[in-house]
Amino acid sequence: MTDRPIPRMTTRPANFTKPAHWTNEPMPAPAPARDEPDPEGLSPTRYGDFTRKGIAWDF
Repeated sequence: MTDRPIPRMTTRPANFTKPAHWTNEPMPAPAPARDEPDPEGLSPTRYGDFTRKGIAWDF
């Protein structure tokens, strides 16, 4: 066994053509989270317990 790193490709092949839908624009910033009221009480994704017909469980 050798301790040399695996050589990696650092350039694209000469015959590579970029697809039309690729862009160099940065990704847009995500929208801020909205705090919406939960009609059934406390949000299970926030507080960890799911309740249905009086029975609570969590994952």
